[in-house]
Amino acid sequence: MSNENEDESPENPLREELPEEVPAAVQEPEPETAEENAEGNAETPPSGRQRLVEGLWPPRVSRAQLIVAVLLFGLGFGLAVQVASNSDGDSALRGARQEDLVRILDELDSRTQRLEDEKQGLEDQRTELENSSNQAEEARKQTVEKEKQLGILAGTVAAQGPGITLTIDDAKGAVKADMLLDAIQELRAAGAEAIQVNGVRVVAGTYLADSGGGVKVDGNKITQPYRFKVIGKPQDLEPALNIPGGVVQTLEKEQATVTVNGSTKIVVDALRPAERPDYAQSSSR
Repeated sequence: MSNENEDESPENPLREELPEEVPAAVQEPEPETAEENAEGNAETPPSGRQRLVEGLWPPRVSRAQLIVAVLLFGLGFGLAVQVASNSDGDSALRGARQEDLVRILDELDSRTQRLEDEKQGLEDQRTELENSSNQAEEARKQTVEKEKQLGILAGTVAAQGPGITLTIDDAKGAVKADMLLDAIQELRAAGAEAIQVNGVRVVAGTYLADSGGGVKVDGNKITQPYRFKVIGKPQDLEPALNIPGGVVQTLEKEQATVTVNGSTKIVVDALRPAERPDYAQSSSR
């Protein structure tokens, strides 16, 4: 049969058109799973760069570091401002004209002089206040001392000092008020500063009067023996009483016994009440 012959023919055109056999593909290894990759990466140590990146990011800032950063910023800002201001001042003076520099120097000299004048004025005020304080204190001391002196003369202040004691013993009662007044006047003339007679203080306005067997001193009756306490210089008081024809000889003529004794300390402690004048007023202001 014709068909069988055709198939057995060695030169079959259909056979020639078929492509050559493709060799079998080499089987690729299966990809590793994600877990296996992670395990492999974990086993590999990180590099220095990786460690640096991990240390810097994300940043970790503590409170102490933040405070230090703020302080350093403030310090730097202040230094920058100061340097800038100094630079501005220096540049301004560096670029100023000679006339401007001379004017600035004159203003500085004037200001310095004003400050010196103010300082001197304050020092003068301090000195004046110190002197015024010293003067006030000295015036106060003088016032107190003057008050004591006037009080001694007025009989309102007790006094003590050197002087004499005059004792008159009148047994017959022949000594009269005028004789005692003569003794007081003689003592005052000799420099007596304070006198006391039988407990009565003698002052400028003291008066004496006879009173039936005795004498009244400023209305106070005293009896013999009459005892005078006198403060003054004994070397002047005693001779004044013993002069020829003086107090002692006059009293001795009346058969009175007179004794004069000097002492380094005589106490006059009889006081008179301070009296306010009715009409007289101080004229000092």
